[in-house]
Amino acid sequence: MQVDGLRLHPTPPPGVRVFATSDLHATLGFLGSVQESDARRAWERVGEFPSFRLVTGTFRGVEPLGHPGKPSALAAMVDTGREALAEMIVEARGPLLTEAGAPEDARPPLPHMTLARIQRRANPSERRQALRWAHTIDLRSVRFTAASVALYTWADDRQERLFRIVEQHIFGA
Repeated sequence: MQVDGLRLHPTPPPGVRVFATSDLHATLGFLGSVQESDARRAWERVGEFPSFRLVTGTFRGVEPLGHPGKPSALAAMVDTGREALAEMIVEARGPLLTEAGAPEDARPPLPHMTLARIQRRANPSERRQALRWAHTIDLRSVRFTAASVALYTWADDRQERLFRIVEQHIFGA
């Protein structure tokens, strides 16, 4: 996902890890800890989904996601482009999870891009600071282009970035 105009100011408080620009993405389906061969088998189906197409859009704000009392993610919620991304999630998530042998995900689609994570060991004060910081992020001038879908895994050096693209399918290619 290409994101233009994103600046996270002020600096995040302690207990918050901001994602590297290269880690920003919208999740169609989370496979979890499946075997690589199972993930690759699911990946082989990516070309089957007619809803996959280039999407451009905007964000409406940042919200905490995860457990209501102890959120773990701070996510930019998609505004313009939400319907197209939701359609992709609805069409592809079930078949891809099933093919990979991953648990079913019956939640309604929630198009978003995780910007940062609140560290697990953050204390209550740090969590409150993180939520206050998230609400100061101004996304009015931020635009995104989702021109591909990718299969991700953990990066080898997670100090630099969290994820590594294993396979990528560019829409229209």
